[in-house]
Amino acid sequence: MTGPAADQFPPPPGNPPPGSPPPGRPGPPETPWPGTPREPQTPLPGAPHPPGVPHRPGVPHRPTVPPAPDVVPTQMWPDRSGWPGQVYERLFDRRIVLAHGDLDDEAATSLCAQLLTLDAERNEPIRLEVQALTAELSAALTVMGVLDVLRVPVRAYAAGQIGGPALGVLAAATERRAYPNAVFKLSEPRLDFEGSATSLSSHEQQVRTMLDTLYLRLATVTGREVDEIRADARRGRYLSVEEAIGYGLIQELARPR
Repeated sequence: MTGPAADQFPPPPGNPPPGSPPPGRPGPPETPWPGTPREPQTPLPGAPHPPGVPHRPGVPHRPTVPPAPDVVPTQMWPDRSGWPGQVYERLFDRRIVLAHGDLDDEAATSLCAQLLTLDAERNEPIRLEVQALTAELSAALTVMGVLDVLRVPVRAYAAGQIGGPALGVLAAATERRAYPNAVFKLSEPRLDFEGSATSLSSHEQQVRTMLDTLYLRLATVTGREVDEIRADARRGRYLSVEEAIGYGLIQELARPR
């Protein structure tokens, strides 16, 4: 009696059959039976479909979009770098000169240059807009001297507060008018003295002479005494448009053109 062959005995428990993969390791893919349809596999995004495998409908692949950069909102302003110069040029072409702010020696030179240029171009009046003007004593006397030698008449229009030596610029004009909001202040200029006692004494004497010239011009225009002008300047007297007309500083209220 012959016993069973060795390969017919079942493997002992715990040992895998011959040809099977070790425990924990996947085995080779199973080969389907002939005639069994193979389930199509979804290709990787962007990979071409293998030949003979139909395209499987599904959700299309979305391309990766980089995140939008952080944008800080800004406010855009128009370029107005040439705005003041262009407006001044258009006014200058119409023989209108604007005097405003603090009139120092440099500003007085520029103002005098404009007045002399318009005076040399043609024989037509010049309109001088005096707006919120303050002036150093020497600068005011410089402009007053140029206004005295112009051939054409100068029509001054005052707006805002005009005070101190700037009143001399207004008084040197041929015609003087004021807008309804104008305010006039008679006051002495502020002066800073530096140097030795001798130089301070000389400087003080020179300032007194220049003040006398200013007050004399104001007295001539207004028809008042120099002492009265000096006294009003020392106490800082304010004048409205109506009071300035009665004072003689201006001639009339500005009217619409």
